[in-house]
Amino acid sequence: MAAAALLVAAPPPSKAKPFQFTPNSPKFTQNKTLKNDFFPKSKLSNTKRAAAAAAPIASLGANPPPENEKDSRSGGIWLSDVAVRRRRNIYRGREWNSLDIATLGVVVVMHLLCFWAPLTFNRNAVSVALGLYVMTGLFGITLSFHRNLSHRSFKLPKWLEYFFAYCGVQALQGNPIDWVSTHRYHHQFCDSEKDPHSPIEGFWFSHMSWLFDTKAIAQRCGESSNVGDLEKQPFYKFLQTTYVFHPIALGALLYALGGFPYIVWGMGVRIVWVYHITWLVNSACHVWGKQAWNTGDLSRNNWWVAMLAFGEGWHNNHHAFEYSARHGLEWWQIDFTWYVIRLLLAVGLATDVKLPTTAQKKKMEKN
Repeated sequence: MAAAALLVAAPPPSKAKPFQFTPNSPKFTQNKTLKNDFFPKSKLSNTKRAAAAAAPIASLGANPPPENEKDSRSGGIWLSDVAVRRRRNIYRGREWNSLDIATLGVVVVMHLLCFWAPLTFNRNAVSVALGLYVMTGLFGITLSFHRNLSHRSFKLPKWLEYFFAYCGVQALQGNPIDWVSTHRYHHQFCDSEKDPHSPIEGFWFSHMSWLFDTKAIAQRCGESSNVGDLEKQPFYKFLQTTYVFHPIALGALLYALGGFPYIVWGMGVRIVWVYHITWLVNSACHVWGKQAWNTGDLSRNNWWVAMLAFGEGWHNNHHAFEYSARHGLEWWQIDFTWYVIRLLLAVGLATDVKLPTTAQKKKMEKN
């Protein structure tokens, strides 16, 4: 299988001068010097950003929208007040490159494997899938790729940071450098014309279709230059270069241990499950739920996504305080990723754990 075939969420690497990522590093609990604008934001106030999200998307550049971008200003999303301003269909009306085809191929194959799940069901295979769900979904995506690498919400010893990042590689969502770059662009341009995956271009576009147009992020946001902190580390460059081999090696190991049932459950079912709970944060959490904070975008707190995605569903909380290691800010907002971070802090493995202050919360409250 070609290397491109597994780059499910990865824009092409760039040689552009890297963005030098040097955030403040406050100590645990409510450092008053910590700022909310953790990443470079587009030059819009919250009010203007909200207005932009509610207005029709402007065409990218001076050219008219491509044929696959249908103007549907009166469109909407079921049971939501979010208006689809330009429904984008990436499946026709454009040229597909080899990476687009490979990415779609991998996603389709993983879904097809799931059809064998009832025929290969056994306790050991299901246990393997559940264990890898926690390792790749919780340790890999939500704790490592998202809160640790994308937002630098806390620090870990390098050996542990790298271990968790390797777990994320096995989620088959791309290597850390490309995953983090896309996510940082999402926060920088959230629900605007440059957002890599916003539901204002359609629910299914924000959920998964955006993955299959691999040139779109560079066209919208420019060449990747926001991951200099990762690109200067040889380990992450190694994972970017050799990414394709790691999931293949895991698949071979699973086959050796348990045959085809372990492939179906440990790779197919588990990967598809983690795919969709990750994608629901991009789609459902910008469409359904409640907004507790004045973030100027469409982010929502969605309890059922939070249950599936280890706390990531408290998405409006996250967009209000991007740097926060804790997304479930209320005692009743279950956040399993935070519980793991809190445990790591208790045993001395996590440091500089960042949380919003009372003043910062007051500033972001909705009027």
